[in-house]
Amino acid sequence: MATLSQAIRMALHFGEENLGVMDIFGEDVGPPLGGVFTCTQGLKTTWNSPLDERGIVGCAFGLALAGCKPVAEIQFSDYIFNTIDLLKLCGNTLWCSNGQWPVPMVIMTPVGAGIHGSIYHSHSFEAIMSHVQGWKIVMPSNSLDAYGLMLSAIRDPNPVMYLIPKALLRVQGEEKIPGEPAELRELNKMIDAPLGDRTKWKAKWPELGDPEIPLGKAKICMVGTQVTVISYGRMLPVCMNAAAEASKEGISCEVIDLRTLYPYDQETIFASVKKTGRILVVNEDTELTNYGEHILRRVTEDCFYHLESPPTLLAAANVPGVGLAENLENNTIPQPSHILDALRKITAK
Repeated sequence: MATLSQAIRMALHFGEENLGVMDIFGEDVGPPLGGVFTCTQGLKTTWNSPLDERGIVGCAFGLALAGCKPVAEIQFSDYIFNTIDLLKLCGNTLWCSNGQWPVPMVIMTPVGAGIHGSIYHSHSFEAIMSHVQGWKIVMPSNSLDAYGLMLSAIRDPNPVMYLIPKALLRVQGEEKIPGEPAELRELNKMIDAPLGDRTKWKAKWPELGDPEIPLGKAKICMVGTQVTVISYGRMLPVCMNAAAEASKEGISCEVIDLRTLYPYDQETIFASVKKTGRILVVNEDTELTNYGEHILRRVTEDCFYHLESPPTLLAAANVPGVGLAENLENNTIPQPSHILDALRKITAK
């Protein structure tokens, strides 16, 4: 099965060939590197931008207004914060123009910890981005969703922020992308650039399909009856592992992958909470003004009389940064043991 980085690469190729994408750009996005995480190797419309995040967002905005469908990358989300005013303009243009000026652009950026990136390469961005109105926000947790959500993001007339959990970029998916070869080794030979001289290398792309994963639709990854666990991105597989351990203790978890953070799938969340009576939201952003707090507020307002225990958030520690040392990072970001302890406490009430 393809890795998450390969899935993004194949989705961008599909976008070039079928969806009208003509510009994929950012720092080191073009040849010879093809992206610091190799997400853009072998693509035909890639080019390297200056080291200027504001210039990248501004250029994508202009291309979108001109009728193009650009996909731009901010190399790490840690460096996107100086573009907030431009992101705001991108988000409100369609509304301000009464629908006359669509902004069909995708900004993709790696987020989160897990690679020992310390304070400069470990930020989460979803909470801040959710305050920038007019954008749709996605964060995949696996390769198939990464592929399908990118295709839906490219098709959307609104700007879409595509958040990539960097710790999962080298992780293989468990479901095949339509058209990918059966063996990962074969896919590697087809689309992974060789080491050394790449001037004559060209990717050999498989005949790819469209799994039709819409924006705004969550996925129930595990069915359960006692507690609803909501997560996305890197924390989703961690929650799945914790839920599997909890099941050995007789705790039945229903695990939901949001996939799209805005607009999020309220219907699926509310139906699950009304069934289980309990909810735990898990992510790796800092706990103060966390995106998950909004989910808990809506659940409290709309499902109050179905709740059997207080809605709970498990997030990263409220500290200024993520430590470089492994023990510091692990004590900052939720771990499987933290999730399991939270599940025990919630179901005991």
